[in-house]
Amino acid sequence: MSEKFVVSARKFRPDSFESLLGQEAVSETLRRAILQQKTAHAYLFCGPRGVGKTSAARIFARAINCASPLASGEACGECDSCRAFAEQRSFNVFEMDAASNNSANDIRQLIEEVNIPPQVGRYKIYIIDEVHMLSTGAFNALLKTLEEPTENVVFILATTELHKIPATILSRVQRFEFKSIKTQDIIGHIEWILEQEGIDFEKEGMQIIARRAEGGMRDALSILDQALSLTQENRLTTDIAEEITGSISLGALDAYVAALIAHDAVTALDNLNLIFDSGKNMARFVTDLLQYLRDLLIVKTGGENHHASELFLENLKTPQETLFAMIEMATKSLADIKNSLQPKIYAEMMTIRLAEEKVGLDQLPENLAEELSNLKQEIQQLKQQLANVGSQPAPATKKSEARPQKAKTYRVDRNKVNAILEEAVENPDLARSNLTKLQNAWGEIIESLAGADKALLIGSQPVAANENHAILAFESHFNAEQTMKRENLNTMFGNLLSNAAGFSPDILAISLEDWTQIRAEFSARSRGNKAEAAEKQEENLIPEGFDFLAEKITVQDD
Repeated sequence: MSEKFVVSARKFRPDSFESLLGQEAVSETLRRAILQQKTAHAYLFCGPRGVGKTSAARIFARAINCASPLASGEACGECDSCRAFAEQRSFNVFEMDAASNNSANDIRQLIEEVNIPPQVGRYKIYIIDEVHMLSTGAFNALLKTLEEPTENVVFILATTELHKIPATILSRVQRFEFKSIKTQDIIGHIEWILEQEGIDFEKEGMQIIARRAEGGMRDALSILDQALSLTQENRLTTDIAEEITGSISLGALDAYVAALIAHDAVTALDNLNLIFDSGKNMARFVTDLLQYLRDLLIVKTGGENHHASELFLENLKTPQETLFAMIEMATKSLADIKNSLQPKIYAEMMTIRLAEEKVGLDQLPENLAEELSNLKQEIQQLKQQLANVGSQPAPATKKSEARPQKAKTYRVDRNKVNAILEEAVENPDLARSNLTKLQNAWGEIIESLAGADKALLIGSQPVAANENHAILAFESHFNAEQTMKRENLNTMFGNLLSNAAGFSPDILAISLEDWTQIRAEFSARSRGNKAEAAEKQEENLIPEGFDFLAEKITVQDD
């Protein structure tokens, strides 16, 4: 009877910190925690899929229960706890998939088990995978246990979507962020596995698989198993790797890019048709094209060359400016191709545009030296003419009027600003209170926004407020203008301001320059009004009919 097949991702799963690939910082921190006996009660492992989060949780769980850990912090592998773990009969390690056990009742049942102390070993370890799938009720049920856990209990939570974890949970755990694994590390690991299995291989095939995995070792090993199941000669070839991944051959990319660089749209379209007829996905084609152009840039700037073809070396002569323009155009086209029902048409449009693109040094004429010589002669002639003009008296000319500066497209409503300022003067305590509430909550409001909304409000600050309006001063006039152009501005801020500051005024955006000017003018007017009022009061002290004594009367304060 033949041996049962085990997928590579399970067969070659890391069983020690040393074998945990690409996560050196995480491994070192966890090992030191074990050696120094500083084990926390709750951990959160977050990062992309297939980078070793669950494997690290299992390695850590085995190590903290090991009776005699090694000097490196690794589990000994020989004690009763280690053997029980290896044989999957440990009573101290419990794994739960939150994707299928995500209700509050599931967590309550788990909490009841937590209250029972470990019968064997030092710790009971609960590994909850895909923890972001827990319901709100389940998170709430888990919250108290994470805050005040039972002694000798360790929780290890794992997730690929950190943003879905409530802040109350994040504040009660030690967070470890796992990184995507480098392509070269994936290639090295695949090579080691193939050597262990006695399988011959082509390096280019390994590179294709590693790139297709996009930083996930589990994805790379799954693709590898698919490729090996297709081969009949116990050999991993480039053709098989391309067939499994749907990648475009480097030879096809060499020819396609060479046609683009030569501005030969017809040949480039022919190459594209060959790629399409072979059943390749157009979105995948553009992705591989971007990777190829990236490789050209990296090699031109001194990076390592993994391409052996002569045509790639010819394409290396392309100026950087041209490569940058091609990458930008291909990136824009990729979104259209992914969303289109006719991706080939968009791919053909991209091909024609790329072939017609002429940037940088490509535009320099062949007779450049001759044209530069002619240009120098023209400059000398212009200098001589200017010298002759300077020696003659210049005719009287009218002073040219200064060009008016281009008017700003957005003008702040000064009347509204002044009205807010007048209200603040009439009721300074209320104005000060509203402004303080808004300023204290402003940082929280900005952090709660995302993307373009957050970027737009960076550099803004509340400077005045009443119950109906709030003035935001921006360092940039452009940001103020764009803020006021938002149709959903007050709708967007309404709930945020109400929750954070306790009131929801309408937003009035203004540049810091305009605000300084308007405030200064308002202050000057206020001082002038006060002086005028004082003069009137002084005039009222002179009785009616005795105006002639005004110059001889002085008012003194007691």
